[in-house]
Formats: sequence, C-alpha cells, structure tokens
Amino acid sequence: MTTMTKAKGAPALPLNTIIAGDCIEVMNSLPEASVDLIFADPPYNLQLKGDLHRPDNSQVDAVDDAWDQFASFAAYDKFTQDWLKAARRLLKPHGAIWVIGSYHNIFRVGAALQDAGYWILNDVIWRKSNPMPNFRGKRLTNAHETMIWASKSEGAKYTFNYEALKSLNDGVQMRSDWVLPLCTGHERLKDDNGDKAHPTQKPESLLHRVLVGSTNPGDVVLDPFFGTGTTGAVAKMLGRDYIGIEREAAYRGVAEKRLANIRKFDRDALQVSTSKRAEPRVPFGQLIERGMLRPGEVLTSINGKAAKVRADGTLVADGVNGSIHQIGAHLEGAPSCNGWTYWCFKREGKVVPIDVLRQQIRSEMEERPN
Repeated sequence: MTTMTKAKGAPALPLNTIIAGDCIEVMNSLPEASVDLIFADPPYNLQLKGDLHRPDNSQVDAVDDAWDQFASFAAYDKFTQDWLKAARRLLKPHGAIWVIGSYHNIFRVGAALQDAGYWILNDVIWRKSNPMPNFRGKRLTNAHETMIWASKSEGAKYTFNYEALKSLNDGVQMRSDWVLPLCTGHERLKDDNGDKAHPTQKPESLLHRVLVGSTNPGDVVLDPFFGTGTTGAVAKMLGRDYIGIEREAAYRGVAEKRLANIRKFDRDALQVSTSKRAEPRVPFGQLIERGMLRPGEVLTSINGKAAKVRADGTLVADGVNGSIHQIGAHLEGAPSCNGWTYWCFKREGKVVPIDVLRQQIRSEMEERPN
C-alpha cells in the first residue's frame, strides 16, 4: 500500500512505492531533507571486455547489462557526482548514506562522496563466505565488496544503534568486516525463464545489518538503484518506510511481486537493544516523590551495607549524606559506584533492586501518547 506524507507547502513523499524513471531526475523531484537513510548499489562499471568463460568453456552469467556500461571513467564520474548531489539534497540534516561497490568503482565513489560534502564514518568490508572463483586464474578471487557509510556532513548527528549491532554479534562489538554469504538458493530470485532476475542481487542479511544498525522503526529509507527490491523487502519487515527508484521495468516487476509477499514483524519483535545512555533519565528523588520509597526507609546492599532514605532523595549512612552513588562509593571505599545496581529495598520479605522501580517509571514514559 502506498503511503503519502506531505509537509505544509511541500510535495508529497511517495512512501512504500517503486518509482519508474532515472534516479537523478526522480530524486530531484522529491522533497528536500525528507529521507533518513539512503542505501545505494550503483552500477559498478565493470568494464568487461567480451564474454567470461569457466575452464570447461561454459559461459559465466556476468554483469554485461547496458545499465553497467559507461563510455569512460569521466562519464562514470559525472554520473556519480550527479546522483550523489541529488541524494545529499534529499537527506535530512542527521541522515546518512551507504554505498556499496567493488574495486572497479568504490574508490572513485569514495572520492566523489568527500568532494560532495559527505563525511565518511566507516568503510565496511563485506567478505563473502561463498565467493565466485576466479576462473581464469590470473588474479586473486574477488571475495569481498566495500560499503562506505557516510553522514550528510562533518559533525552531523546520525543514527547508530551500537548496542543492537553488538547483540547481533553475540555481545561483541561489531567490527567493520562482515562475513555473510552471497545471495543463493531460495533467496535468489528468478525470472519467468528460470534465470537470475538480477545479476547482483544483494542478500537480505546484509541489508538487515545495515538497517538495524543505522535506522529506527518509522524511518524513511530510499534506494535509488532498487533492482529486485532487497532494500524495500528488509525495510518493510523491519517497520521502516521505503522508496525505490528503478528504471528497468523487468526489475520493477520482480520487486513488486516480492514486496507484495512481505509482512512486517510485530511491534515487540522490532525493538532492539539500546544504550543505557539513550534511555530516559530518572532521578532517584522521583521514587520518593511518587511514594515508591518512603523517607526513613532503609536500603541495603548485597554485602550488608545500609543507608537511610531522606526526603530530598539523598541517603545518609555513617553520618555522611549524598546521592545513591556517592554513599555507595563511600561505604565501599571506591572512587565510584552505580547506586541503581548497588542498593536494594524490602517488600513482602523479598529483597528487590531499586533499579526495578526506575525501569517501571521508564516503561510508563514509553507508553505515554505523543
């Protein structure tokens, strides 16, 4: 279903649609500063000279489509500069862009990104766990592609769900080299003849990681080289809005059929791990104001230390008063202490961490209507 959003005095933004046409012309027709993220898989300009064959002389289904052919490097550079300029106009001030490419084009794209005013955040190596071999045996097997992640400008804020990516990676900080397989098997889309619907279809796993890490539910994600719609499919599943631009009718047909069968995950499934710093701040004093704890009540630590709650949200122990953190540090003789995890209270004979009360207040904050 198409969703249209329109700011006052601005043209409508065609959400969750595939737009037919040239990506530069279409992007220039859309409202300025309206998109949260752009994922771009532009032509690689592979410069293939003739057919590519395996050792048994069978022909490789390589990228030889007209859309990947440019008369010269200068022509490709001009095309890159024009679409990057149009893309940057569309990004919100805190928006970002991902561009994927191979050694044929990514270095030229990287320079063009910097020349256009983008600020490179990372280059990410997608290392393919099942790369196509080098049939001629004259070069190393091309086992990776490079993605550049950039903000709209230097110093601009951007979405980075650090904790979510860390959770995806078994609790270890996500690195800039990602080992993921090529799109094969049931995920590889076929045309009516049983051939590959697109020669460079990207795997959903790659887009899942990109979108979970650098967007939030409800964000608008634009793909100016939509192809068979991997970006749109993953965006739809993850509760993001998408806009696809694709000039090839055959690819649009495959993408539309694919997207019609995609269902959005439920609301709970879309939630991801967040940094503690990103959660709403709850002063300890608010627990006293709301009667969750009472002045004069005694808090205890796991190792048996005790302090009394005061009416102003401070604690007193050993004749010293201060915050829950200061008193915990004082009693432990430590330079610092997280009072939320250090102190407990008793209810119905059970010892309960005071952080339970903080999380209860945060939960109520999230449930309030906007």
